Amino acid sequence: MGKKSSSLVYQIFQHRFPATSKGFYNFLPISLALATLIIVIYIPTLYLQALPSSTSSLNNLPHEDSGNDNHNLFSDPSRIDRLSGANQWLVGNLFGSTNGNYTNNKEAYHDGDIFLQDYIEMNKSLKIYVYPHSKDDPFANVLLPPESDPKGNFASELMFKKALMQSHFVTQDPDEADLFYMPFSISPMRTDPRIDVRGIPVFVKDYVSNISQKYSYWNRTGGADHFYVACHSIGKIAFDKMFVQRLNVIQLVCSSTYFPSSYLPHKDASMPQVWPRKDNPPNLITSPRKRLAFFAGAVNSPVRIALLKVWGNDTEIFAHFGRLQTPYSEQLLGSKFCIHVKGYEVNTARIADALYYGCIPIILANHYDLPFTDILNWKSFSVVVHHIDIAMMKKILQGISNEEYSMLQSNALRVRKHFQWNVPPIDFDAFYMSVYELWKRRSVVRVKLTPLVEFT
Repeated sequence: MGKKSSSLVYQIFQHRFPATSKGFYNFLPISLALATLIIVIYIPTLYLQALPSSTSSLNNLPHEDSGNDNHNLFSDPSRIDRLSGANQWLVGNLFGSTNGNYTNNKEAYHDGDIFLQDYIEMNKSLKIYVYPHSKDDPFANVLLPPESDPKGNFASELMFKKALMQSHFVTQDPDEADLFYMPFSISPMRTDPRIDVRGIPVFVKDYVSNISQKYSYWNRTGGADHFYVACHSIGKIAFDKMFVQRLNVIQLVCSSTYFPSSYLPHKDASMPQVWPRKDNPPNLITSPRKRLAFFAGAVNSPVRIALLKVWGNDTEIFAHFGRLQTPYSEQLLGSKFCIHVKGYEVNTARIADALYYGCIPIILANHYDLPFTDILNWKSFSVVVHHIDIAMMKKILQGISNEEYSMLQSNALRVRKHFQWNVPPIDFDAFYMSVYELWKRRSVVRVKLTPLVEFT
């Protein structure tokens, strides 16, 4: 309601204080963003101060995005015992109590009835205007939906665009639109030699300048009802040359982390990174899961180094660094838990892969704004482990009873439809869930401006 009412505040100030209203209106999102940054920085500090004094042995852990690989991490065998004793109280937080009871985390949705009611309303009323571009546009490859089915690790942003253009949410009348979609795609930009990674902020700045001159819709809200989609992490630099505008525009991104200032959870939204698949999900009932946990990937972060140091030679947790010689699906189908661990960024397709194959995700990526976290109860179908508890991971997993595991897997199968893309889209899939997140960030009050109060 706050974001919508800001449009109304803007209108009132334009009429009463035309000379000063623009500065005041731009100040509102900046103040809100600064307050969010203070909260994000201050609350984790209080949390660390509240840890028991015996956790001082954790000081050698690499900090988030520090770039310190620290190859001696967990080299002392007694460190694991000390870590386990120091953080025993943290284990209970994962399950709701110290005995591993999932009393409050059996439901896959925070409130399924409210979600369904809102979803029906969204499906009936939401309208999105897509800025039009012709096939003759020099950058049609960046602006138009792909003709073929998107593939690869960053396909989600192209899948969203293709699904949106075939959906009933698109309107040709901008006056009835709740949201405005700027259809540039980050993934094609980074591989286009005319743009390249360094040119992305310039391209986006020119794009916004063009639509604000040609249309009146950006100018009337400062971009607060506009959004763009990015799955590659480089998308976070898209608005680097427009600081104020970045605080207004809605980002629907895969790399949704609280750590950088470019992502603001109160206005931006998280979208799952999904490797596109056309086949039906495998038969999970007949899959024997003999391995406790599985991870495979590159060594590209201090957290992954820590995982290797502790579990690289374990017989129950298979932590493999590099490419597997066998299909990944065999390990995903043969493991009870599948580890999602931060690499260069918090996001990978591993969570969607795990859910697809019925493997319970272990989330080992601090500061990750998990996809659809305001709708889904992640503790009901995944295990969230803090970086400092890497050495306790086996103890945490072994403490999960068969009954609790069955509940986790049942909920994982229940929510995995939200982590799949379909063209045309299917109710409750990744596209519809992402649109639902956008719908919740729409303006409550849609103001139609007269020429007298519009500005350029």
